[in-house]
Amino acid sequence: MKIHVLLSPLNADELYFTGKTTVVIDVLRATTSIIYALNNGAREIIPVNTIEFAMKVSGNAFGGSTLLAGERNAEKIDGFSLGNSPLEFTEEVVKNKSIILYTTNGSRAVVRAKFSENLYICSFNNLPGMAEFLVSRGNDVTILCSGWNGMFCMEDTVCAGRLVSELMKAGPDSEISDAARAALILNKPFSENYLDMLTDTEHGKLLKSKGFEDDLEAACRFGSTDIIPVYSGGTIKAYSG
Repeated sequence: MKIHVLLSPLNADELYFTGKTTVVIDVLRATTSIIYALNNGAREIIPVNTIEFAMKVSGNAFGGSTLLAGERNAEKIDGFSLGNSPLEFTEEVVKNKSIILYTTNGSRAVVRAKFSENLYICSFNNLPGMAEFLVSRGNDVTILCSGWNGMFCMEDTVCAGRLVSELMKAGPDSEISDAARAALILNKPFSENYLDMLTDTEHGKLLKSKGFEDDLEAACRFGSTDIIPVYSGGTIKAYSG
């Protein structure tokens, strides 16, 4: 298995992902929220890369089975049912619902990687299960960090490094790129306390300032679920075998 990490979606164009197995990470908070939503019974997540497209898609929805969710500058968008806090995506709210999701970083990263042959969603919450799943599939892996406004961010790269670490434990003969090695090294000092790391990041500080401190704790519940979100045909659903 060859493992590569992209530290920002801007490091590659859409066609780069053609034929690849890609794992998108946005710890704060899109991929964490997607995992929470699916784990709590959401039917599907529809990621979009503009607010306008989110509104257009929702206009074609029927009844109350579809929810608009997302954020701009870490705050819920006016007119949307939900923001981007994973703690909003409770079973009571999302069970059997389709969720149209726009976020500044994560949903746009998923859309950018849409031409991947296999496209999965990861965060600390499902990371051990994701590593086992990827090893069982046996494909080379590209890990895409969503970053923050197109730039490097600590939490996604640390999470990518932990995923690289878990993949290498299961497949010690794996080949890793320089970027994957850098992510692996960056993860090492934080692997015993991800909450402190998240709290000290730029994005973590922003979320705390806006009253989302509990989201940081939710985002670092390592291995809290084995759910594998899979993107296919424009939607993200839980892998069912």
